[in-house]
Amino acid sequence: MELKKDSNAVSIDMLLIVQSEKRRAAQGTHSDRQADPGAPPQRRGGLQGVENGIRKWQKLEGNDLYGNLAEKQHPQQTQVITSYDNQGTQLTVEVHPQDAMPQLLKKFSLAKRDKNGNTRPRQPGGKDAHAYPWDRSSLKSMPLDLRQFEKLDAYASQVTVKSGLDELVNDLLQEAHSDLERVRAIWIWICHHIEYDIETAQEKDRQAFKLTDILRTQKTNCDGYAELFEKMCRIAGVQCMTVPGYSKGFGYQTGQSFSGEFDHAWNAVYLEGRWHLVDSTWGSGLVDTTTSKFTFLYNEFYFLTHPALFIEDHFPDNKNWQLLKPPQSLRQFENNMYHKSEFYNKGMLSAHPDSSVIRTVNGKATITMESCAPTLFMFMLNGKQEHGLLSLRKNGMKLDIYPPTMGTHKLQIFAKGNSDIYSSVLEYTLKCNYVDMGVRLPAELHQPMGPSWFSEQMGILKPSHPDPIIHTSDGRCSITFGVEEGISVLASLHGDDGLITEETQRRYIFQLHREKRTELKVQLPRAGKFALKIFVKKRQEPGNYVFVFNYLLCCSNTKVNWPMFPESFGNWGPDNELLEPLSGVLPANRNVPFKLKLYGVAKALVKGQDTWPLTLNSEGYWEGSCSTAGCQEVYVMVLENANHNFYSYILKYKVNDQ
Repeated sequence: MELKKDSNAVSIDMLLIVQSEKRRAAQGTHSDRQADPGAPPQRRGGLQGVENGIRKWQKLEGNDLYGNLAEKQHPQQTQVITSYDNQGTQLTVEVHPQDAMPQLLKKFSLAKRDKNGNTRPRQPGGKDAHAYPWDRSSLKSMPLDLRQFEKLDAYASQVTVKSGLDELVNDLLQEAHSDLERVRAIWIWICHHIEYDIETAQEKDRQAFKLTDILRTQKTNCDGYAELFEKMCRIAGVQCMTVPGYSKGFGYQTGQSFSGEFDHAWNAVYLEGRWHLVDSTWGSGLVDTTTSKFTFLYNEFYFLTHPALFIEDHFPDNKNWQLLKPPQSLRQFENNMYHKSEFYNKGMLSAHPDSSVIRTVNGKATITMESCAPTLFMFMLNGKQEHGLLSLRKNGMKLDIYPPTMGTHKLQIFAKGNSDIYSSVLEYTLKCNYVDMGVRLPAELHQPMGPSWFSEQMGILKPSHPDPIIHTSDGRCSITFGVEEGISVLASLHGDDGLITEETQRRYIFQLHREKRTELKVQLPRAGKFALKIFVKKRQEPGNYVFVFNYLLCCSNTKVNWPMFPESFGNWGPDNELLEPLSGVLPANRNVPFKLKLYGVAKALVKGQDTWPLTLNSEGYWEGSCSTAGCQEVYVMVLENANHNFYSYILKYKVNDQ
């Protein structure tokens, strides 16, 4: 339409574009409520007030992504007038010089705008949605090689605030050359510089943080993190939204219900044609539940998190911001198993049961976990590593837990992953209504149970008993396994009745080594359950033996009462073999036969009250006998060099009292 005042007046070409959106007033705070897809998300503390009927005279600049146009006008340039009514209807008018050709306002007229005149980012749609449940493809919502960020991360983490927010963003973007890198630089800076303000966050009537105050104090709450992230992204030219909702964060209790005011806020960023989710609050560190102190501890998991994983601890006000197909309900969010971020950071894929509250069956509960690579695990039941059998699998673990009392118990599972630190990856509430008194496990039964990929990695190969539990009817057993060259093995036996002391825990095991295989002969002092611990050490390296795994030995024969094996000394070679006597306690006033295979010795003898030489037979065994009359101890001694007269002790026996 062209309007003229007179023949000499300029012509005005008016292009009217009306965009009318129905807005529904925010009522209540139930998370299943459908918010207007075109409306900005609600934040705690209410919506910020904006005057209606805003009018801006703006200079048309086609390269401005958000329509944040300059105020100054040039007499001969096209002018744009934008106005809004009380219903949010937008009116855009172009004012052209006389006889100029009107241009379609593709970028500005056809884009949705907020009441401040800024282009409103498009709302998430079908192409943003990811399939639910998680397909195990990636922890991220887009393909990423984190190594590409190493230089950028190092740079961004060291940038300091000099004046205002604009200068800070400008400094951060010096090493960023794409929208993804711009977002990454902002994310890294916030996660390494902004501290969570616990005191303010716990106030009931907390006030919104001003961005200037956040930069000055470098402290804020989740609202401040989200607002700061959004503002910095917008300055950098990247579309970003703040998303309010419920979270399973600090203070969350298993099985908790959510209602009322939203307790958290995070962000969505628009990259490469899709929306992606970030949480810089949780990316920056954690709060110690016992001290309520914040600690900076960078968490990569919450950067562009896969939506099917993000939903485990983030439930947005508007279900569209789940970016899931199908979206989850609030009830599903409350009932779904909560996997901590470390669950995925440590390479876990799944856990069973998938309910956070489990009940024992006949006094027992079984938990299994699958990981993407071999991983070490441990557990704690009510804060102690007791009452469970944890065995490692190639890619995961199995845990049988036996609560010692009826009632409710807290079970925590930890994984080591690629680091040297175990991290809590899963928590269960365990309800027990029956205790099997016949399943009492030794307190010294440590984890893991039985041979596995880990024991093989430590040099123990092809064990004769692959299962972690060994049953013996007569109280004796023999366990063999291969040992890599240069590896020494040590074993000890542990029970709970006090019969086995620290001095005697190795005397119920006699260790033999032949043809690159080690044999452990075990004799139990009584019926019951015992932990047989296996340790290894590289012979040429200093330091202590390292625990590898243990067996659970079970014997129900109440007649079992085996004595200890003889005590061995340092000169007892690893390849030596003892055939008899195996008991470390000899009868009094008897002639006792001896038979041993000894390597690298010139002579051997048995010494009691008198001395009895041993002779080498054709089969390579040293044989002979000794009288125990008149003595309390008997020793086996060897002469290693025929040219010397010095004998070494290798075995010691006790003699029963007469």
